[in-house]
Amino acid sequence: MSTTSRLWIGLGLLLASTFAVLLWVGRGIYQQAPPLPDRVVTTEGKVLFTRADLETGRQVWQSIGGQQLGSVWGHGALIAPDWSADWIHREALALLDRWSLRETGKPYAELDEAAQAALAVRLRREVRSNTYAADTGSLTVSPDRAAAIETVVAHHVSLFGDDPAMSKLRETYAMREGSVDTAGHRRQLAAFFFWTAWAATAQRPDSEVSYTSNWPYDPLVGNTPTSDAFLWTVFSVLFMLAGIALLAWHYAAWHGKEPPLTPPAQDPLASLTITPSMRATAKYFWLVIALFLTQILLGAVTAHYQVEREFYGFALSDVLPYSLSRSWHTELAVLWIATAWLGTGLYIAPAVSGHEPRFQRLGVNLLWGCLIIIVAGAFAGQWLAVMQQLGLAHNFWFGHQGWEYVDLGRFWQIFLFIGLVLWLVLMGRALWPALRRRDDLASIVGLLFLSTVCIAGFYAAGLMWGEHSHLSVVEYWRWWVVHLWVEGFFEVFAVAVVSFLFVRLGLVRARTATENVLFATIVFMAGGVLGTFHHLYFAGTTTAVIALGASFSALEVVPLALIGLEAHETWSHGRATPWMQRYRWPILFFLAVSFWNLVGAGLFGFLINTPLALYYMQGLNLTPLHGHTALFGVYGMLGLGLMLVCLRGLRAEQDWATGWLRGSFWLLNIGLSLMALLTLLPLGVLQLSAALEQGYWHARSAEFMSQPIVHLLVWMRVPGDTLFAVGALLFAAFVARLWLRRGGGSAAKAGEEA
Repeated sequence: MSTTSRLWIGLGLLLASTFAVLLWVGRGIYQQAPPLPDRVVTTEGKVLFTRADLETGRQVWQSIGGQQLGSVWGHGALIAPDWSADWIHREALALLDRWSLRETGKPYAELDEAAQAALAVRLRREVRSNTYAADTGSLTVSPDRAAAIETVVAHHVSLFGDDPAMSKLRETYAMREGSVDTAGHRRQLAAFFFWTAWAATAQRPDSEVSYTSNWPYDPLVGNTPTSDAFLWTVFSVLFMLAGIALLAWHYAAWHGKEPPLTPPAQDPLASLTITPSMRATAKYFWLVIALFLTQILLGAVTAHYQVEREFYGFALSDVLPYSLSRSWHTELAVLWIATAWLGTGLYIAPAVSGHEPRFQRLGVNLLWGCLIIIVAGAFAGQWLAVMQQLGLAHNFWFGHQGWEYVDLGRFWQIFLFIGLVLWLVLMGRALWPALRRRDDLASIVGLLFLSTVCIAGFYAAGLMWGEHSHLSVVEYWRWWVVHLWVEGFFEVFAVAVVSFLFVRLGLVRARTATENVLFATIVFMAGGVLGTFHHLYFAGTTTAVIALGASFSALEVVPLALIGLEAHETWSHGRATPWMQRYRWPILFFLAVSFWNLVGAGLFGFLINTPLALYYMQGLNLTPLHGHTALFGVYGMLGLGLMLVCLRGLRAEQDWATGWLRGSFWLLNIGLSLMALLTLLPLGVLQLSAALEQGYWHARSAEFMSQPIVHLLVWMRVPGDTLFAVGALLFAAFVARLWLRRGGGSAAKAGEEA
């Protein structure tokens, strides 16, 4: 049996076993998610909330942006508080004050240390006792706790309305006036927040750990790290070290054993025939530029909301609230990168097979039109939802689902899924002759097609929850999309495309590239599939999630440990022959991918991914530190690099203004670095210190976020953001110049990048 066959078998067994475990744990999440009571009542029989209140409250929360306006259980935006943590602390203080005033005549804060400690013990007994009765569906609270709950309800009813007394706090939270339309909906929203806070403090039956594994950290109510968090953090580090050692051994034993390949005298891709469908992909790259620039503009607006609700004196939040600007900013990040990769796939497929199917160009144009309709329709629906003009009855289908990165209304999700299936069909039709050839490239083409199937198919995970699905269940499936779809199969697709390009350029043997791609896919998927669980440590899931997530997410770092070898190989390919100067800038973007893979995905990713680290850091600015440097640094840079490869073929007759690309490349990378080092990293460290000293609630509070040092750090984003934006504009100008300027073909053929 050949090495390639063994690798295919190994990959198949790995995927089958890891997905079986992923589904098995998912079954446990369905069964052991925090219960949603039919009613919340006092011991005297007074009904505070019904199940309908809790479910409607979540619908209200989703309609105003959900995870794009603050967060719940740590997942979401960073300016407003985590509503679960905020509720826990407000309710605790209200209950302590009630007891203290009744028994001593003084507020809790004025008591001596001993008296405070005695009441704190009583508080922990009150809030951590699980009084939910499964047989009746009732959650029972004491009259004192009910009074404290009503105090916090009043706070939220006022905050999400237009009470002038809350105007300053709304500005700090970047909330618009009248965020929720009616007082009834505001009370139901508060009921939903109460339930998320209750699940975070109430102990599971026959356990001393809450449904969210004692997250968020708040020692006042007894929420402290669990022993499992300590245990599996230690094991995750051990797994990572063992994985790095094994990978280093593999490279030492097998890597670089073949003699170097003599590159061809001429660029093999220079004679590539550009088919009508390949030429039609140009509009995808124009769309990429438009979405990219819009995303940057919305990012600037979103960041500015951290210091004031007005935009340099203009009341922009009245027409573009923070939750909406952030929704579009995060969605566009995924959309423009995905569009770049979809366009690359449609360009590469006929080049791989040398076959142009009938009506392929029509399909390419149809898919592009669908993407335009989806973006315009989905964003219009989200604006109507956040402005409270759509109504709860239609929000789920056509408005704002409120789930970070998968905010599209269900109708638009289905439409996008159909579009991805169309992309799969177009790719399959074009690749089919190459799949049947059984030559040295067959395995790379097969893996390319398999990743295409998975990209189209796994987006369906976003359709697995309904409007009233349990919050824990939604989070489980949501991370299938965000982690497995974006971080998993797009990665495999990219590796296959880049390897194919180097083989076609005559720089790598097909057999060697095939084995390397399959091995890299196995290594990545070994940690990537079950590494999904590191997003779910505190989402109302079981201990198995922490154990598996910690163990396997640590393995995600393993392939990044030897990223220098990959970067060196890429650089070597770029210098293999003089005509490779034509591909200098795509190569440099691929090198940037290697750098940000190590820094953004590796260092900043592992910084927050172990259970104990994430317990304190989830939802702080250390999270977007990893998100920005990994999402754009890796996937964005790769999308731009692949786009440049396609443009080299589409506009072969044009000379390339390499000065524009040089400026763009360095400004994008320097801007991203400054954004991370001047704002996200120091602000995240300050928040971490605040969380460790006083509790998670404080690190996300208005008091903390209003400090002058926080505003200074936010303003420090301006240099990096400005350089980044200029870099994007230069890239856009370079692309526009390829179509607007005529001539220069001889310079292009001479290899003007030298």
